[in-house]
This record gives sequence, C-alpha cells and structure tokens, in this order.
Amino acid sequence: MTRPSSSETVILLVHGAWHSALHWTSTQRALARHGLASVAVDLPGSGLDAPVPSGYFLPGQPGFASERSELRDVTMQDSTDVVLDALVSARTRYRNVVLASHSAGGGAASAAAEQAPELVDRLVYLSAFVPGGRPRFADYIEAKENAGAVQVPPIGDPAELGAIRINPLSPDPAVAGVIRRAFLDDLPEGSPESWRQFLHPDLPFANFTTPVPVSAARWGRISRSYVRLADDLALPPATQDLMIAEADRLTPGNPFRVHSLPGGHSPFVTRPDELATTLVAAALHRSDR
Repeated sequence: MTRPSSSETVILLVHGAWHSALHWTSTQRALARHGLASVAVDLPGSGLDAPVPSGYFLPGQPGFASERSELRDVTMQDSTDVVLDALVSARTRYRNVVLASHSAGGGAASAAAEQAPELVDRLVYLSAFVPGGRPRFADYIEAKENAGAVQVPPIGDPAELGAIRINPLSPDPAVAGVIRRAFLDDLPEGSPESWRQFLHPDLPFANFTTPVPVSAARWGRISRSYVRLADDLALPPATQDLMIAEADRLTPGNPFRVHSLPGGHSPFVTRPDELATTLVAAALHRSDR
C-alpha cells in the first residue's frame, strides 16, 4: 500500500483528564500549516457546556467538596461512543484516519479502536494510557513505576462524588501550584494564569476505574505510535515505557513506533509546533508490516 498523502489524512484528537478539545487549538493551527486536517472532540463532561458543581464559580465555592457530580453516570462506553461517532464521520471523507489521544484519553481511544478497528489506520498515544498490558488506567497510576509522579490530590471522595474532582480555581496557591506542576511544569514563568480557567474540575470516575480490554486480533492489528514525553511529571517516562513494553508483548509483531519529545505533560500548550511536526511524521508513516 502506498504511503498516504496529507490531503488523504485526518487526525482525530482526544484530550485527557480535566482537559477539552480547546486545548488542541494551537496544535491544530500548526497541523493546518502542514496541510493536515484535524478534528478535536470533547468527551462527556468536557467542553464549554460541561456541567460543574454549583458552587464552583461562587465566592468560597460552597458545597464544592461534597456535591455529587452531574457526571456520575457517565460511563467509559459513553466516552467511547463519542470517539466512534467521530471515526465514522472521518472514514466517509478520508483514506487515512489517525486517532491520537492524550493521557487518560487513551482509554476511550483504545476502546473505540478495539470495537471498530476498520475505522482506524494508525493510533498515536501522546503520553497516554495504553491498556495493552493492564486494563485500567488506575492499574498504571498505582504501579510502582509511577511512584514519582506528581498527582493532583482529589477533592472529596471520588467514589461518593462520582467524579475525580480537582480545583483549578483554588485560591490556595499551593493547590494551584501542584496542578500547574503536574500539567504545565515547563510553562514559562510569568505566563498568564488563564490556563486555570480551561481545566474542568470533574473527571467521570468511570474513566479511571473501568477496564478497557483490548485484543491482539482487533486493537493489536492497528499500526501505532507513541509520543514519549521525556520530562513528563504527571505520567513519568518510566510509566510510559512500562505501557509501551507491555503493549508490545501483547503484539510482538506489531510494536510501537516510538517518538520522543522534550518537556512536560502538555506540549499542545507549551510546544505546539514541535508536537504538530511529530504528529505529522506519525500520521503519514506507512508501516511495511
């Protein structure tokens, strides 16, 4: 099969935990300069119309730690269906459909690829959860290799709230500092604090705890790339390498093609041009396998 051209290619972009399609905007502009089409999706509970706890924007944030989340009934299949719908639409117009996911978004992307592998020509994981060896994102977050990760402490009891809740708008500089260190440690000093307004407080609890089973025969037959972030504090290189190695053991004849980028967990914010160049290289690669 011939190598796909840029005009035949679209990249579907799936955001990670507490993020949204808006976070891909700068990268999409850079992809467009390369002549590559892209579509960013909002998973359930993300986007401009996403529900937030009723006191989130009020002084003192009343009830923020105890109010049950409106996302408590969102399932992993709900998130997967959003990705599947985007893939179906893309397949009608493009020969080469590339599905790229970031961080926790790897769960929904992997589930969609397992359920409809015929809709995906290449998977790209950007420091993202790969369930090839362990089916739950929690399994890797709790792995010994991830012990050094900067983890944002949840607000309240996630099981009771139905969501893993964080507080990007916290007036406590220590709380905001941990969130920034996890996601944007390489953001230049003195940058605007507007990044706090673009993170959602609630992540559906199911995204973290639901198993995402994948098989060698379906998910494992799709060519895949991993964009490894060398200075990631939220999902350290040791954890990324663990997921790559365990997935490759599942499909030894179809291993990851690994790219590496310097910097932290959010290159779509801090180095979108460099990320776009890497995504283009992954998207237009044609494996001989």
